[in-house]
Amino acid sequence: MSFQIAIDGPAGAGKSTIAKRVAKKKEIIYVDTGAMYRAMAYYLLKRGVNSGDAEAVERECEGARISISYENGEQVVWLNGENVNGVIRTEKVGQMTSDVSKYPKIREQLTLLQKELASTNDVVMDGRDIGTCVLPEADVKVYLTASVEVRAKRRYLELSEKGVSCDLEQITKDIEIRDRQDMTREISPLKQAEDAVLVDSSDMTIDEAVEVILGLCKENQQ
Repeated sequence: MSFQIAIDGPAGAGKSTIAKRVAKKKEIIYVDTGAMYRAMAYYLLKRGVNSGDAEAVERECEGARISISYENGEQVVWLNGENVNGVIRTEKVGQMTSDVSKYPKIREQLTLLQKELASTNDVVMDGRDIGTCVLPEADVKVYLTASVEVRAKRRYLELSEKGVSCDLEQITKDIEIRDRQDMTREISPLKQAEDAVLVDSSDMTIDEAVEVILGLCKENQQ
């Protein structure tokens, strides 16, 4: 049986960064499900699809072949044979991701791949509905969050360090919009699983949050 760690939470809570470190400490595979949805969103943007056109979204998504591989311990997301790691982290792609992830066909397609990965490997998986839908029987479930203000500032600093021009107020508004969309969508809304442990990282360092999750793993494995 594989060992599964599910980390859910809103945009900007630090899920990916923290999940990666947990995976490294545990020497298991990290699966960034958000990157898979971002790859799909990037594909639809390239195809010029209107996110509000359900028929077009579900028709065009059939042309996207998304897979994951690991090179030198790092996850690589492939879209129709192209490594898209470097192009799926923009704000535009992020907003498109939130817009289209509500569609059943897209969620069904990507959830299947995620389940397959977790059934044959020990994994840390992060996203919006891992503990509630993708891995409901996960050994450890965490709902990782932080205040909107803290998440916006983290995103602002991240983009600024990369030399990307950005506005803190706009980033804050975008996060609020994405939270509302993620939490109110009809299919697999973002919510804390009943058996998930709430971890608020607003006043935590990354290392402190990692240690909390590692502690939960130790409790589970005793």
